[in-house]
Amino acid sequence: MNGSQNGDGATRTFLGMTAVISSEPMRRLLDQTERVARSSAAVLILGESGSGKELLARALHHYSPRCQKPWVDLSCAALPEHLLESELFGFDKGAFSGADSSKPGLFELAHQGTLFLDEVGELDPKMQVKLLRVLDGVPYYRLGGVKKVAVDVRVVAATNQDLEKAVAEGRFRSDLYHRLSQFVLRVPALRNRVDDIAPLARHILAQQNSNRRFSAGAIRAMETHTWAGNIRELRNVIIRAAVLSEQDEIDVEDLPLAMTQQTVTAAAPSGPNLDHMERRMIFEALSSTGGHHQKAAALLGISRRTLSRKLKIYEVERVGAFL
Repeated sequence: MNGSQNGDGATRTFLGMTAVISSEPMRRLLDQTERVARSSAAVLILGESGSGKELLARALHHYSPRCQKPWVDLSCAALPEHLLESELFGFDKGAFSGADSSKPGLFELAHQGTLFLDEVGELDPKMQVKLLRVLDGVPYYRLGGVKKVAVDVRVVAATNQDLEKAVAEGRFRSDLYHRLSQFVLRVPALRNRVDDIAPLARHILAQQNSNRRFSAGAIRAMETHTWAGNIRELRNVIIRAAVLSEQDEIDVEDLPLAMTQQTVTAAAPSGPNLDHMERRMIFEALSSTGGHHQKAAALLGISRRTLSRKLKIYEVERVGAFL
């Protein structure tokens, strides 16, 4: 393990990604991750966008017996189905127009190592079937290939979706869900691990400008903010503050926080269920960005496609206030 201890907690590095961990929930989660990593079980990581799921996946590889073998990662939402298939399984020369040479897929590249499938809940049903067969150890063909390929890969998947609900609604295969979730790790949202906020903020600020510091008021404001976009939103806020602030000490007014204190108070843990909280965060992000969907998605730490899907669910994509 690479890491150091300071007044703000532990700093550890996994495959080039730095983790700053001070809260007890994250300490327990990392200890659990280290134990799970020693097994060969497939792991499903659940958590909100921007909460640190990829960091946990990298920690799994770091602590595993496969740590000296390849680490390969892919966002399942980043590519359309036909390109995703060729990325995962590869193709042989002449498989399609433009296939002038053969190319190994990510499963082959990750042989004896770890393949991380982020946003696995976005997989098309046809790809779900193909992925399940490979996870069950069935050799497969490259696109246009005539020779079967067998691989030894540990798959770690992550999603911000409720896959059990997706299974119940027929959007995700139950057999694939059970194959991916031999062990489940849940990353708490940043607002539920307040002790991590100040150490993370100071670490991010130091990366931007080592001479800057936060006032006590700025720290309190960050610790009471709900962070809809989690660590990704925290990073964006601090980078903007570091660029725009003219003083060495960054104060509350320097932090471009999207929500008011009234909103923070309304979000205190007395109340709304998860769906209502999610809906409110989406509305607030849209309001703070003037209805700009791409900017709102970035603030929330989700893809624009995911935001559009949520808006269709809430039937608010054409509400005048957000157009």
